Amino acid sequence: MGVRNGSNTEPHRSLWLEEALAGREDAAPLEGPVSAEVAIVGGGYVGLWTALRLKQSSPDLDVVVLEADICGGGASGRNGGFALSWWAKLPSLVKLAGESGALQVCRESADAVTELGEFANANGIDCDYRAGGWLWTARTDAQLGAWEGTVELAERLGADAFERLSPDEISRRAGSPQHLAGVLEQTAATVQPAALARGLRRVALGQGVRIHEHTVVRRIDRSGMRVETDGGSVEAGKIVIANNAWAASIRELRRLLVVVSSDIVATEPIPDRLAEIGWTGGECITDCQQMIDYYRTTRDGRIAFGKGGWRIAYGGRIPGGFAEDARRAELVEHDLRLAYPRLADVPVTHSWSGPIDRSPTGLPLLGHLGGHPDIVYGVGWSGNGVAPSLIGGRILASLALDRDDSWARHPLVDQRVAPFPPEPIRFLGAHVVREGVHRKECAEAAGRRPSRLAVAVAGLAPSGLEDK
Repeated sequence: MGVRNGSNTEPHRSLWLEEALAGREDAAPLEGPVSAEVAIVGGGYVGLWTALRLKQSSPDLDVVVLEADICGGGASGRNGGFALSWWAKLPSLVKLAGESGALQVCRESADAVTELGEFANANGIDCDYRAGGWLWTARTDAQLGAWEGTVELAERLGADAFERLSPDEISRRAGSPQHLAGVLEQTAATVQPAALARGLRRVALGQGVRIHEHTVVRRIDRSGMRVETDGGSVEAGKIVIANNAWAASIRELRRLLVVVSSDIVATEPIPDRLAEIGWTGGECITDCQQMIDYYRTTRDGRIAFGKGGWRIAYGGRIPGGFAEDARRAELVEHDLRLAYPRLADVPVTHSWSGPIDRSPTGLPLLGHLGGHPDIVYGVGWSGNGVAPSLIGGRILASLALDRDDSWARHPLVDQRVAPFPPEPIRFLGAHVVREGVHRKECAEAAGRRPSRLAVAVAGLAPSGLEDK
């Protein structure tokens, strides 16, 4: 099983990683054959939280983590740092788990946001955790009310999940009158995502987890329960697959994941300008496009502004362009200027990209790989794994420990999901749909009526970060 393409060169890093990797010391690559009770493939949030939950349950358990790059080098160190609950996914969760089950999962996810901050504080992880809430907004007339179905469902079920704010309050808190309306989800927070990943790595090492970085997994021998790498192998009693987008190369997961890019630009520090426009509450913000814009401020007063869903990978292959792309960065910067025209003169100093493992439902997929009792997986976080990965770690730890508890029986485990089309139909179709979405949303941003064809083609796309 090919898990990740190896490279001898340092990849393009995010602003977050540049900050978090100062003075780093990499863990040694795996060399030779070793054994472990649990082998985890992937050293990002999901893999590290799983390792920590395993050690919490069984402190003497021998756990080894294998990471192709460095811990946090993938999506965990490249994302926007939005620690969101799943309240925006309430409609999808109702379809999956019924109304009471959906409410339970959403409340778990909101608790995970709080727990993340508490864990970071208790373990000295300086990840700039800030509970400023999430503004779900519209920046064009076409986006107005996109949240209503989800908000009304939450209200009908008695959940006080969203706060309706006036248009003036939305634009004031977002720091720009381009924000026409929206709602607030109060439990959300922001973090410096790479600092969080590196902090989890430090805590895991301190608890006795063995971590091997720069260790590319090439194959999993399922019959022999052996993970084979370039320089060695791990014979394990249990195997956990937590390598997110790179899991799209696995046979059983290939049609359950589509890998798309998410691109971010960051401005120079402008704390005085942020104070001038009034964006000072630490809110993270998204609009309601299908190719969603998402943005937040940083501790030193930058704006980090991202856009999802532009580049599409063929099958499980993730080329180098998923780390950076100058043309896509220009598109993201264009949207930044549309959202904040008063900041048109502020320079962009950083840009980067990363892969998102998008599932058909936008919810993560967890379970037993190919029905194998000793190989479990947790993938498909669809761009929202910062806080929900705490839940994923609990689920995967319970599955790996063969426990019969609420986490092992969680509604997300062993879901029946309609797969994406096979390649090359998926790749070609995705590009057609992407172009339709792009043309539709460009027209809407310019105040024009999009063509009927663009609207029809865009309607074939799955929802983005939230259910619309």
